Amino acid sequence: MDASEFAILPGAAEPIYRQIAGQLRRMIVSGQLEKGASLPSVREVAGFHAINPMTVSRAYSLLETEGHLERLQGRGMIVATSSRRAASLDQRLALIEPHLVELARQARELELPDDVILRRLTALLEGKE
Repeated sequence: MDASEFAILPGAAEPIYRQIAGQLRRMIVSGQLEKGASLPSVREVAGFHAINPMTVSRAYSLLETEGHLERLQGRGMIVATSSRRAASLDQRLALIEPHLVELARQARELELPDDVILRRLTALLEGKE
């Protein structure tokens, strides 16, 4: 993994450290990041995205506290060898459930037709942004 793989939105309501932590958490749970995989250094991520190194450090520390990451002397942060991957599709879906609930609420408030929302979501999932 390298620093360019993070999608950081500086103007988003969600703090940057939570954006980083959430992306890493999902990548670990889905198996995209294997146990023992090295993460880019705090300095590398901060430099690439022009953000404060303490922001990246905070995200890494949060995931270390949760047991998803390990700090290795001389190697930096890696995906914890004891990290658990989600056992089921339902558990992975639970990670995005709050966002789906919020999307549904906003779509109702804007009185957008279900079929329009579903078409747009399908396009986004297929990478047709």
